[in-house]
Amino acid sequence: MGLSLTLKELVKGQTVRFRFYRDGELWYETADGFEFPVPIGDTGTGIFKAEDGAIYYMRWIRKHLAERAEWENERAAQARNIGPPAQDE
Repeated sequence: MGLSLTLKELVKGQTVRFRFYRDGELWYETADGFEFPVPIGDTGTGIFKAEDGAIYYMRWIRKHLAERAEWENERAAQARNIGPPAQDE
């Protein structure tokens, strides 16, 4: 997914919807299609609704945006190291 939305765009006046649970994480999706995890270890005694205001999930959205940016930087660095295949003449 090539979303390049800012944190503000993802949370201001937006909602999130629960998608699925996997490997100790609740996965939510914003109205814009951005998916992010909420680790069960972070939930404490909180109530996590099937649909809620995105502002309440800003902590996890911010964290996942940072992780995705890091992944993209690593991918770009690896692509520079690999370079295009040599062509035989």
